Amino acid sequence: MKRLTTLILLFFTMISVAISHPDQDIAVDHLKVEMLTNPAGIDVENPRLSWEIITETPSTYQQAYQVLVASDPSLLSPDKADLWNSGKVDAEESTNIRYAGEELDKDTKVYWKVKVWTNHGESDWSERAHWILGLRYYKDWKGRWIGFDRAFPWEEVSTFPTLGARYFRDEFDIKKTVERATVYIMGLGLYELHLNGQKVGDAVLAPTPTDYTQNVKYNAYEVTDLLQENGANAVGVMLGNGRYFTMRQHYKPYKIKNFGFPKLLFNLIIHYTDGSTEVISTSDQWKGTADGPIRNNNEYDGEYYDANKEFIGWDQVGFDDSAWLQAEYVQEPVGDYEAQMNENMKVMQDVAPVSLEAIGQDRYVLDMGQNMVGWLQMTVKGKKGDTVKLKFAESLQENGELFMTNLRDAKVTDTYVLKNEEKVTWEPRFTYHGFRFVEISGYPGEPKIEDFMGKMVYDDIKTIGHFETSDPMLNHIYQNAWWGIAGNYKGMPVDCPQRNERQPWLGDRAVGAHGESYMFDNVRLYKKWLDDIRLAQKADGALPDVAPAYWRYYSDNMTWPGTYLMIADMLYQQTGDTSVIRENYPAMKKWLGYMADRYMTEDYIVTEDSYGDWVVPPPSIEAGTGQNADVKRPSALISTAYYYHFMEVMSRFATILGKHEEIPSYQSLKEKVHEGFHEEFYHQGFYGDNKMTDNLLPLAFGMVPEDDRQRVFDQVVETIQIKNNGHLSTGLIGTQWLMRTLSDYGRADLALKLATNTTFPSWGYMIENGATTIWELWHGNVAKPTMNSQNHTMLLGDLTVWFYEYLAGIKAGADSPGFKVFELAPVFVEGLDSVKASFDSPYGAIGSHWERKGEQITWKIKVPANTTAIVKMPISATGGILMNGEALRSGDMEVKLGSGEYELVF
Repeated sequence: MKRLTTLILLFFTMISVAISHPDQDIAVDHLKVEMLTNPAGIDVENPRLSWEIITETPSTYQQAYQVLVASDPSLLSPDKADLWNSGKVDAEESTNIRYAGEELDKDTKVYWKVKVWTNHGESDWSERAHWILGLRYYKDWKGRWIGFDRAFPWEEVSTFPTLGARYFRDEFDIKKTVERATVYIMGLGLYELHLNGQKVGDAVLAPTPTDYTQNVKYNAYEVTDLLQENGANAVGVMLGNGRYFTMRQHYKPYKIKNFGFPKLLFNLIIHYTDGSTEVISTSDQWKGTADGPIRNNNEYDGEYYDANKEFIGWDQVGFDDSAWLQAEYVQEPVGDYEAQMNENMKVMQDVAPVSLEAIGQDRYVLDMGQNMVGWLQMTVKGKKGDTVKLKFAESLQENGELFMTNLRDAKVTDTYVLKNEEKVTWEPRFTYHGFRFVEISGYPGEPKIEDFMGKMVYDDIKTIGHFETSDPMLNHIYQNAWWGIAGNYKGMPVDCPQRNERQPWLGDRAVGAHGESYMFDNVRLYKKWLDDIRLAQKADGALPDVAPAYWRYYSDNMTWPGTYLMIADMLYQQTGDTSVIRENYPAMKKWLGYMADRYMTEDYIVTEDSYGDWVVPPPSIEAGTGQNADVKRPSALISTAYYYHFMEVMSRFATILGKHEEIPSYQSLKEKVHEGFHEEFYHQGFYGDNKMTDNLLPLAFGMVPEDDRQRVFDQVVETIQIKNNGHLSTGLIGTQWLMRTLSDYGRADLALKLATNTTFPSWGYMIENGATTIWELWHGNVAKPTMNSQNHTMLLGDLTVWFYEYLAGIKAGADSPGFKVFELAPVFVEGLDSVKASFDSPYGAIGSHWERKGEQITWKIKVPANTTAIVKMPISATGGILMNGEALRSGDMEVKLGSGEYELVF
């Protein structure tokens, strides 16, 4: 799937147009249409459409387009399109084209296609795509919420709750011919939907989590093919606890939000060929039970499944539900109903284990070979009552037992109770684990390694980037980053997947999200996260440290909440979508005013900071062994520097939105903060306490007077080379600006050294000590285990940004966000013999592959259609440059190239 879809409003089919040229003999790729996500049930009245031009003809640019939208496929022609015919629009834009046709009613399915004119001719019409406008208003929903707002005698509501799944079902008759049918469902906290004995869709752990007091997401599915015409039909829904019935009950209620017991609202809208419509909805005529096989389900503690409690055929017509209870009407959630635009989670990959070893009587340890996120599928055969337990951990103790201490009080155990002697294959539904190792106990007979398969679970988004170099360590770090980032996509970017936390901390993703955007098609996820942050804002302007605010942390610091601005800026730069700024600008402005009112002194120093440069490495492994890393070191230098930076960001946002009257106030305050910062923290060649981060931030933010920049940067270099013996000493904040700042000041070689180090502290040190993801701490193998997650992303900092934008040189144009015009300017750093990277931009694949042989560099690049690449040559290329075998003019150190593939040699 092409990344272009990320510019569609989160739900759309992406049209790829292959250019055809009747008058020219050229090679043309095939026409194709690919689904981004299920296009059913969007709630945007005027969605934006995008397409990608695929052609082998060099230097192809769009000059015009025409979009047709119709209520029926047969009407998709210029003279019949009944909803919108854009006409021929003279424009280069092929992304974010807003639908401007007839107003659409709820549950309306529409079809669309596009053709383009380029500088080489006119294309054929694309294949058609479609979307369904869902239920936009509260009153569009029929029926009522159902559930059981209580625990049953066999359940316990305590600090460690044991609440099983709820099962609901209903039967209904269809007596007419169905034209189309769409399900709209809100199942909280998690649901699995069945129609006539079949699971609907391939999502797991759906829907996406939110703060349910603010908003509740619904999912939509086209289910026409699953219905039985002229007969009886059955619907069944399982409800899991998820984040709604939270993982810890009656525990720190001042901190942890709880929303209530699981509940369901279901609408099936059936359109018949005679023009009539019927709605099947939840009511107290449905039947329900909590006395099913899923006896407990909890994100921290696992799932308990007793197969003896199964009810075969519960989701099919004719099931005897006389022993079930009548469904009960329950209070609806407080939050607004919204269509879910970001992807649900899915089993994205199977991971085969690499070893299975006995560690004692009836106990075995399974090694997946990779720290992963998801669950274990098990095949087992035994006798009735046999109970198999699967306990999960990231690492082992020296004696071969699971290392559990770093999981805190998370029980992380799945349990399966057999009901007969038949062979069964089982996996949980409403939990997930972060693990590499699994202790298996109670397995009947001797387990075999082929009886188990790991299921890697994360949001259903594409990997859109590729990166590899001649250095095996860099490649290994990149792979570790991929596994950690992917596994922590859980409808929100969580900090870790294994212990009793798993929270969407803002500070962890501030710059990291930028690097992730080259690796994953994660735009819809991060747009949803901006909504979570905005909705968590207090009336006075305060922003949280965690969003959705499942933990009530509002510590009033600049760095964690400031991620709000940085994610919006990243999304705009990578996609060109101004809506992310427009929708969030007022909340950002309000927060910055709140912070200035409360914490800015008359000398323009921002005094409030909570975490400082979080988790800086200890001076040595010995000094960090057994020590608690949860140490806050507040820094007014950090908070003031960030306020300065955010004034610059807000000035750019105001410019983009045309709020020019607001820019002078931002610039004036920025200059005053700058003066106060310099006066307070500058000390003849260094800032603050001369720590790396103290000097990196003013350099990265452009706060150092020109005459002093080299002196300050020299302090950074001296700290790395002399004080740290060639190592970094930055925590979460400093590492976000480390690699790029070093490279911007001409020391990419030093950045490469930091990236390839294998001794403490470094990413390579993690790998040398067995890491297959990124640790929470630089010394995560020896720190006090209450805080040493082995699968975090926060210490990646700007490393993956550096991989793509510096080593590969792929970067959106400074004045052209979204890669319509982009830069190709690698740092051909000594010490690397090759870098090969690609990235599916909104317009298609961008490639950059350079290789050094002796004194010669060969650089192959790929530019997608309808874009321009600004290719910057290295200053060292003084001996002449060949492009596709022809010499460039002397002095041409920067060239503009249209679409195509090129080879440069210098």
